[in-house]
Amino acid sequence: MKNVFVDSSKAKQFLPNGAVESLKEKVLTAQQELEQGTCPGNDYLGWLHLPSEITPEFIAEIQATSDVLRQECDTIVVAGIGGSYLGARAVIEALGNSFAWLANKGENPNILFAGNNIGEDYLYELTEYLKGCRFGVINISKSGTTTETALAFRLLKKQCEEQRGKETARRVIVAVTDAVRGAARTTADKEGYKSFVIPDNVGGRFSVLTPVGLLPVACAGFDIAELVRGAQDMEKICATAPFEENPAHQYAAVRNALYQAGKKIEILANFQPKLHSMNEWWKQLYGESEGKDKLGIFPAAVDFTTDLHSMGQWIQDGERSIFETVVSVERPAHKLLFPHDEENLDGLNFLEGKRVDEVNKMAELGTCLAHVDGGVPNVRIVMPELNAYYLGQLIYFFELGCGISGRVLGVNPFNQPGVEAYKKNMFALLDKPGYEAESKAIRARLS
Repeated sequence: MKNVFVDSSKAKQFLPNGAVESLKEKVLTAQQELEQGTCPGNDYLGWLHLPSEITPEFIAEIQATSDVLRQECDTIVVAGIGGSYLGARAVIEALGNSFAWLANKGENPNILFAGNNIGEDYLYELTEYLKGCRFGVINISKSGTTTETALAFRLLKKQCEEQRGKETARRVIVAVTDAVRGAARTTADKEGYKSFVIPDNVGGRFSVLTPVGLLPVACAGFDIAELVRGAQDMEKICATAPFEENPAHQYAAVRNALYQAGKKIEILANFQPKLHSMNEWWKQLYGESEGKDKLGIFPAAVDFTTDLHSMGQWIQDGERSIFETVVSVERPAHKLLFPHDEENLDGLNFLEGKRVDEVNKMAELGTCLAHVDGGVPNVRIVMPELNAYYLGQLIYFFELGCGISGRVLGVNPFNQPGVEAYKKNMFALLDKPGYEAESKAIRARLS
């Protein structure tokens, strides 16, 4: 069976001979630090062997809860922000039918997302839409006090209770939160919600293979056992493969070698529109893990061929501070052929009988050649198919590659001190109790 693999040949040609190999010892040391728990942030390494620790019984418990929600709801709102929703959204959109939600057809409930912004119009429109729905809520928050998520959940809880009654609401609201602490845990215990625990040693952006991601994915009707199996197999590959054949090692080494060579921006690209939200998950994973101590590659993302008509010019001819990582899917799930047209006004009859994916693959190859010719190093991550198994492989590969890459860079990949700065200012400006001094200082700056 094929596995997700990395082809960095068109990146290495931009580097001095042996540049990637020179990082081998640092990469192996980083892996050893993770395994032995001797690195900074070692209290957040629960993700490292999480796939192999997931039991069939645990998957069955999540599946049983999802069955209740699926039976009682036509719509499920996932309330969470950052790592509390991006991974689930990435998997659901990658595996789902792009248009089924428009007609609300099929056996699967619509999965909507809230708690990831403070947009009043968005929340108003969501609550208006839900007036016609048998909806439930998955509230994902370790503390229960993250502003965006807590605000959305307060609205959703009230509406669910008013629309469906408190007894039904108790069955269709599920909490994914801390085991013993926090407002979300207190609410779950008080109201009698079914709950799952976010492990203390797994940070949000590494939590997609916990109930944070698995429960929404199961509610959407997808095979979480296959997702986990893919991650388990990638965990084994990355634990045993030598440096030269280890996908996580190679990715971590080549991106650090490119960074040292002056490539400060990594653009993650795909030619499969279903991977748009996977790009968003990856941006958080790498941006929040590596962007600290005035260091780190800036993670950007594009959807090709769409963004070739907007960002393509800059990527081709702009400042040469970038490299490109392309997630390439070898085989599509469906088959669609170009038809014949008698008038041929668009001049496309030369494509008659070809699969649409063949055209897409030639666009991918042509883009790679053009960008490499234009001075953009290219790393290619290949998925044999876009299914739950290979998504599990991709997720674990990116997680391990991130942990190793951050340690090679010399930062703590598992904290996020910079995230708190805006919150302090926001709370002070909103006159939150306890922020009086900060409020006075900020208002003096603004006057």
